[in-house]
Amino acid sequence: MIELKNVTVSYETPENKRRVVLDDVSLRVERGELVYLVGPTGSGKSSLLKLLYMEQQPDRGIVRVADSSSDTIKRSDVPYLRRSLGIVFQDFQLLPDRNVFDNVAFAQYVTGHRGKGVKSKVLHVLSRVGLSRKRRQYPHQLSGGEQQRVVIARAIINDPWIILADEPTGNLDPTVADEIQRLLIGLHRSGMTVVMATHDYRLVRSFPARTLAVMNRQIVEVDPRSLQG
Repeated sequence: MIELKNVTVSYETPENKRRVVLDDVSLRVERGELVYLVGPTGSGKSSLLKLLYMEQQPDRGIVRVADSSSDTIKRSDVPYLRRSLGIVFQDFQLLPDRNVFDNVAFAQYVTGHRGKGVKSKVLHVLSRVGLSRKRRQYPHQLSGGEQQRVVIARAIINDPWIILADEPTGNLDPTVADEIQRLLIGLHRSGMTVVMATHDYRLVRSFPARTLAVMNRQIVEVDPRSLQG
């Protein structure tokens, strides 16, 4: 499903030096798992997710996501890989001039879908995330939690086999964050693989699952109940 094999990742600092964030890391995530990535800001959680949707290439080692491998994939094929992924960001990235329906439908249009099938699919996923009655509203008319539900609907409309979520509850209050987390867990229980980067240890303790701590350029499996903060 997902495999990192002896992966090292670094980036250039403003001082024109290289800062290593992951050093000779190996990891495997099986199909259907729910996995948390925890660790302080700057530890490499987002870099790890970027490796998975191949926004970033490793300095050394190999990243495999399903049938795609970082050492052989062509840049022209990366968009096709991403169509099999659902990516959820903290800052929503919704189109402000389009209503909820059109924001979600946009993900179908860019993959070449048209016609009545799009409408049916959009209505189905909006129902799934509890936004059927909000489909004609615009992002500025929605709460933060509702906007994140739109993002999740857009992420799942093309039936991805994996969801990559980068701090999806970071801008939400605890009650709304719990609602979004229950939605993600529901998707996981329906068969999707979910990899979620978060600094919300309360959330991880409340909804425990396999937890990987990114720290000191390594990835270590930890007990979610032991997290403090």
